[in-house]
Amino acid sequence: MTGDLTDEATYDSLRASQWLTGQADGRGLSRRHLLRATVAAAGGAAVGDRVLTTGRGAAYAASPPAGPIVKPLPPELFYVYGSNAEMRWEAMADQGYLTPNDRFFVRDHTLTPAIDVDSWRLQLFGTGLRGGPTSDKPVEFSYDDLRRLPHETQTAFLECTGNGRSFFTTQQGQTVTGTAWKLGAVGVARWRGVRLSTVLRAAGLRHDAVDVMPEGLDPTYVTGGVDLGHVRRPLPVQKALEDVLLAYEMNGETLPPDHGYPVRVIVPSWIGISSIKWLGRIEVSRTPLVSAWNTQFYRLFGPDHPTDGTLISRQVIKSAFELPWGGTVTAGHTHLIRGRSWSGNGRIRHVEVNTDGKTWRRASPIGASDVDGWQRWELPWRPPTPGAYTLRARATDTTGASQPDQAAYNTLGYLFDAVVDHPITAT
Repeated sequence: MTGDLTDEATYDSLRASQWLTGQADGRGLSRRHLLRATVAAAGGAAVGDRVLTTGRGAAYAASPPAGPIVKPLPPELFYVYGSNAEMRWEAMADQGYLTPNDRFFVRDHTLTPAIDVDSWRLQLFGTGLRGGPTSDKPVEFSYDDLRRLPHETQTAFLECTGNGRSFFTTQQGQTVTGTAWKLGAVGVARWRGVRLSTVLRAAGLRHDAVDVMPEGLDPTYVTGGVDLGHVRRPLPVQKALEDVLLAYEMNGETLPPDHGYPVRVIVPSWIGISSIKWLGRIEVSRTPLVSAWNTQFYRLFGPDHPTDGTLISRQVIKSAFELPWGGTVTAGHTHLIRGRSWSGNGRIRHVEVNTDGKTWRRASPIGASDVDGWQRWELPWRPPTPGAYTLRARATDTTGASQPDQAAYNTLGYLFDAVVDHPITAT
């Protein structure tokens, strides 16, 4: 192995190159399929021509889909985009540090499945386990088995890689494809579950295992006429043993259906696709593993990138106001405007706010931030006269990374990190 494989960019780069040279197992994924999907993704079709199919039979099949999204989606809390739902940022006003379950964003590749927890089993198999159990004879854990294992809690944010995508068009005048998220495809929750390392060791992890690949139970994903199977994405054993959680509770409640019930993966600091929902199987391997979700998708395409795309690493830095988009305030009165900033690099160092198009003022932090969470902040503002105003927030994290005036363009609209122009009217 080369480099620090707990770093997502290093890991993905190595596995992709190993797969292309025949050194990694793609479970039937061919270079021809990669090139076909790469062309579709670069042209914007990769997420538009999907067909849903049911999964396998036996102990790990999900029931027919319960619906695109199960939980209520009141318009005062969400923007809805088919099987995806974005939190409205004004819904976070006065909500404390965590994002409540009822307003946490939903990102699906297919649909929310209905899973019977009594018959559900987590299956582990592969050459990386002692005895080399196969997919026909896996090591199994029931829901009760997992809950009897030592548990812990982690506070961490999850974010869609395309969060902020709409601003490539509305602010930068650039054409991108995909769900037109504003900034609400993110949330911070307190997750409770069992460490993946605990489950791997209980299943008989070999010392020479190199990769694990969690796989979801949502319907399989078909694009470009190719059934790519269930959503899955590999992790290096180093990361799996470091801080990955198999969560069965979210903010003190049983994990809701739309957020992965009965069990989901939480991979702190990595992009959201790594945190597989509706977990059903985990392959453990002595040889490198890849999937479509780290060779075809979640790559940067465009004029500044190679034909087969650039790998995406960790999430970028962002800020959002807890205010309605295009909302109103009273002129001549002082308002305490609040917001939140977060970064895939870790904690936020400081946040600056601009209300007049000229001066940046330092916002006051509200409480502390978790290393994998966000920083709340506030700033008093008195709009002097009625009229249209543009609010801007700019965060800097502890690595020195700060939000730029313009995000680097890519055709799928990933990783928008520029300062966002938030319109507001004083009356």
